[in-house]
Amino acid sequence: MPLSDSKIRNLKPKDKSFKVSDFEGLYILVKPNGSKLWNFKYRLHGAERKLSIGAYPDVSLAQARKIKSEARAQVAAGIDPSEAKQEAKAQAREAHGNTFEKIGAAFLNKQQIEGKSKATLDKTAYHLKLANAAFGRKPITEITAPMILKCLRKVEAKGNYETAHRLRARIGSVFRYAVASGLAETDPTYALKDALIKPTRVHRAAITDPKAFGALLREVDAFEGQVTTRIGLKFLALTAQRPGEVRHAKWEEFDFQEKVWALPAAKMKMRRDHYVPLSEQAIALLNELRMITGNGVYLFPSLRSWQRPMSENTLNAALRRMGYSGEEMTAHGFRASFSTLANQSGLWNPDAIEVALAHVERNEVRKAYNRGHYWDERVKLADWWATVLDDLRQG
Repeated sequence: MPLSDSKIRNLKPKDKSFKVSDFEGLYILVKPNGSKLWNFKYRLHGAERKLSIGAYPDVSLAQARKIKSEARAQVAAGIDPSEAKQEAKAQAREAHGNTFEKIGAAFLNKQQIEGKSKATLDKTAYHLKLANAAFGRKPITEITAPMILKCLRKVEAKGNYETAHRLRARIGSVFRYAVASGLAETDPTYALKDALIKPTRVHRAAITDPKAFGALLREVDAFEGQVTTRIGLKFLALTAQRPGEVRHAKWEEFDFQEKVWALPAAKMKMRRDHYVPLSEQAIALLNELRMITGNGVYLFPSLRSWQRPMSENTLNAALRRMGYSGEEMTAHGFRASFSTLANQSGLWNPDAIEVALAHVERNEVRKAYNRGHYWDERVKLADWWATVLDDLRQG
């Protein structure tokens, strides 16, 4: 006779465990300690097996019968319900262990193996720290778009709109890595693409007027701070490379005989090897610097340790000491000064100027970065630019 709730409640424990059947293999096992456990008995491939369902009353009679019916359907399909249950538990444990923090760390490790620049790795680590504070311990499959948006809104509330957008992109990269690894099914950040405040693009301040730029060069010459800082600014003006690339420049990258600075792809923003022709003025400046820091690794080492490069704030701080505000001129602005004046001269192929700046263009024709492309013109361009700086400096 099928069981009922009243009958189950009235079952009293005995000295030994005993079974009371419902129907179609479902029964309840009454233990000497009074616990009542649901089980389903079935046969598969000629062998008798058992599926543990749970304890009564946590699992009601109706729930036990539903689970039994589902298990019978699995048996009919040749699936072992007990094995399927264990596999589901294992998957749940694995999913619970695959937290955003864990997968984010794996993504960061992937970037390290790929040889991403220190700046990129530091930014990834910073963004992951922000995300982990919000939902790092949650299984990645349980993180929703609203959860991510709440995290991004906190960054937005501080007025850091650009950071919020970059954080969304970084979180999305982790999710796409998880999808590719079979640890997640979707990237919820895609739905947030238009949910954030769009930042106003502010170009780095630069002086592009020849007369004003000449005055700046004279201020640099008269700078009374660290000699290496003064030389760093002059070298930045001569080469028009990114401040980070100048700060991290190593003596081993320079060929004085060939007059070439060879920057490896790992240090470049665009992940390409880049070669910079050096003018006679640049070589003279380097020889002056070599007397000061030539025994170390970096051209411009930190004052605290020669094993580390100059601080990223040093060059901009020097400009501030000269009286130039952040709205007037930045270390990065020397690149814009070079680009503007070189293009305005009408003497040079714009593509050669872009290659000199290590820019990547969408146009495939302009993706020219090996030393051979425009090299002869770039050598002449470097010499011309050094002469222009001398002339501007003289007023």
